[in-house]
Parts: sequence; structure tokens; C-alpha cells
Amino acid sequence: MVPFVNVSDATASAGTASAGTASDGTAPGEARGARPLRADAQRNRARILEAAEAELAERGVDVPVDDVARRAGVGIGTLYRHFPTKEALLAAVIVTRLEQLLAEARALAGSTDPGGAFFSFVEGVAAHAARKHDLATTLAAAGVDLQEVAAIADELRVAAGVLLRRAQEAGAVRADVSPEELFGLVAGTCVAMESQGADEACRARMLAVVCDGLRVHAGTGAPIG
Repeated sequence: MVPFVNVSDATASAGTASAGTASDGTAPGEARGARPLRADAQRNRARILEAAEAELAERGVDVPVDDVARRAGVGIGTLYRHFPTKEALLAAVIVTRLEQLLAEARALAGSTDPGGAFFSFVEGVAAHAARKHDLATTLAAAGVDLQEVAAIADELRVAAGVLLRRAQEAGAVRADVSPEELFGLVAGTCVAMESQGADEACRARMLAVVCDGLRVHAGTGAPIG
């Protein structure tokens, strides 16, 4: 599993890259270094991605692309001009979400409350992880090259590591947790939530247990538990 491919739907904060445009000026989910789209084409692309997110949330990865186009208010030809295959559309949904989370992580790195920033990010990542796990699994099964997804996930891993280190230095998170352990813990919890079909209340309790295990006792510096 690519770390943090299972991502949340929390609204991304403004950062070095905004939710609307990547740091190199490309539209969300657009290949980095690609020629920038015209304004109307960017709007169509954004509408398609938004519609795809909504349809995937409601109906899963088997949703027909025709329904995505209909929800976006564009013709099927317009959808295929942006995304030649359904797999390309699913990959763009993942990339877009990762880019937004990357912007959020970088913005949170400047927070005056490192502990709060760290746990806010972890909770946001876990909130909607199962949905993106389905997408990643579908793409892998179809043999789609996830190189771009992996590259952005690597950047996100670095940014999340910064949040972890700042929280540890502030005494909010136990110092014996490495970034690799953090990613494994969050990813494993997300998979468990999905496999159990956990509802919102159950997911919140499971995540609270994980976060409590990462915290230290106030005034003692000792891990909770």
C-alpha cells in the first residue's frame, strides 16, 4: 500500500500548493509538467473530478463514466479528452486528493500548536481512507502504473514526517515513534476500519485509541498507557 494513498476528504488548507492548483501551476490531478489547460478546460476537469469523487463515494468504483459525465454536466467526449480511460480518471482522483493533503500538511507545519496540527492531520487522513484504498486496489488490479501517485505520496510522507517531528519536539507525541511506524499504524488502522465496515462512531473510537497511544502524559513526558 502506498502510504497515505488512503486519504481523507478533509478540506485542504492553503499552503505551498493550493487545493485548486499544484505548485507547478498544473490543475489538480493533472500530470506535473504538463502544459497548463485553458480556463474553461480547467473548469471542466475540476467538475469531472468533483463528480467522480461524489459518484465513487455513493456507488463505489463500478460507477459508469457516463454517469460521472452526466453529473459533471459535460459530454462523454469531454470526459474522455481529459481522461482517456476510467483508470486514468480514478488515478487523477487519487492524485488530486494527495495534492490537497500535501498542501494541508505543509500549511500545518507552520502551526503554533504542533501537537494539534499533527493530530488534526492524522484524523483527517484516516477519516476517508477506505474510499481511496478501493481506488488504489482497483488501479493496481488493472495494472495501472501508479508512479505519479507514489511520487506525490513520497512528498506527503516527508511533509507528514515534519509534522511528527515538530509534535515530538513540542512534547505532544511520544519520541520513540518513527515516521515509518506512524504510517504503518495509520494505514493498518484504516484497513481495519474498512474490513470491519466500521461506522462513524466506531471509526472515531478506533482512531482515538491510536491517537491516545501516540500522546504523552501532560507534565511527565511519558507515553500514555
